[in-house]
Parts: sequence; C-alpha cells; structure tokens
Amino acid sequence: MKKIFTALVFSTLALSSLSVFAQSQSRDSLSKEIAAKRAELAKLEKAFLAPSEEDRVMYADFLRQPDTGLIRLLPRQNSDRQDLTLNGGGAYYSFKERTHEYGNSSDISLEQGMLSTGFAGANYGMLASLGDVQLETVNLEGGAAQALGQYAPAEDEPHARIEQRRTSEGATFDGVSFKRRQSLRLNSTYLLRSVNYHASDVLVAFKVVRIDNDDSVIILWKLLKQYPTPYLARN
Repeated sequence: MKKIFTALVFSTLALSSLSVFAQSQSRDSLSKEIAAKRAELAKLEKAFLAPSEEDRVMYADFLRQPDTGLIRLLPRQNSDRQDLTLNGGGAYYSFKERTHEYGNSSDISLEQGMLSTGFAGANYGMLASLGDVQLETVNLEGGAAQALGQYAPAEDEPHARIEQRRTSEGATFDGVSFKRRQSLRLNSTYLLRSVNYHASDVLVAFKVVRIDNDDSVIILWKLLKQYPTPYLARN
C-alpha cells in the first residue's frame, strides 16, 4: 500500500511539473506573439501616418536637402476614433526626434483647425504665420526667422512661465508677431521656435501643402537650426 501511495505521489508531482512546464511554454509563446503583433501594429500605424507616394514624388527635390521632411498630422479631436496605440494619436510631432509619439520633445500639434506648440511643464514655443511664401526662401538671414533665431530662452521656471503667458497672448520680436497657436491654412508657411526643457530647442520652417478629407494635414518642413538642449536653473 505504501508503494502504491508513493507511486501516486510521484505521478502527481510529475503531472504537475509537466503542467507548469506546458503553461510556461504557452506564456512564452504568447509573449512572443504579443511582441510580433506589436511590431506589426507599429508598422501599420507608421504606414497610416505616412504621406502618400504622390506627395513624396512631388517634393522629392526638396526632400533631398538635409534636415527636411514630409509628415502627416492627424487632428487631435479625431485621434480617438483612429484606434492608434501611438501616444498622442498621431496629432503631435517632434522635429528633433522625428517621431509622432507624444513626449517632452514634442514641438507641434493639430487640433480644431489650430496648430499649437508648448505642451508639458514649463515648455513653450512661438509660431508665426508667414502666408503663402516659398519654403525655400525662408532662412536665418533676415525677417521673422532671424528674430526667432536670436531669441534666448528663459533660464529658470518663473521666467519660463512668464514666457508661456506672453506667447499664449501673443508676442512681438523685431516687429514680427508670434503666438503659441495659429490657425491652420492651406499653402501657408509657418515659423516655429519650440523650447522643450531638458529635451530640445529647435527653429523650424514648414508649409501646409495639403489637407485631406479626414482633416489630416501634410506638412513639408525644414530644420533651420537646432540649439543646445535648454535646462531650467535650480533655485
């Protein structure tokens, strides 16, 4: 009887071990499948956000230049219906990191027909609408770009908060008006200075070249200057 009991115990333990092993293998397989699905989904989302091939062909000469790009922004108010897992729903973009993923380096967003900048903490930015001018003609040698290019960001949080309020209400540098938000207009060229503390500081010129039926916009851009990463002084 004792031998039978011992055999049963060992048999039960063996079956239990096999069950645990099978479950472990199953979880490993599921983990790999999840990773594969995520990679597949990321690829699909990237394709969904990409400009059309026609857009790329049309601006191919411009895009051969360094520090240029062509992106699509989705309107933030519609991003919840796109079923994107991407943080920010494709409504944000970072010109330094070249990503739609919302984060501390995000420079621009689209919502309710408005372009905006300055999103997290003490970060802030300035947008100027230049109207229907050629993007190729915008440079650091004069006008609004020169004014924004010479701007020195606030060095501590109290002054950064002042700059936030000032740019929200509208600021003027060398006779050029800048605001945190500007109306989206087809064929309009914009200047952006985006100050993201501990992340990035960039000056970008971009043009809205197309608005699609889903209200997403195609933006052609060039990086005029990337500044040293700004930091807030500690009190």
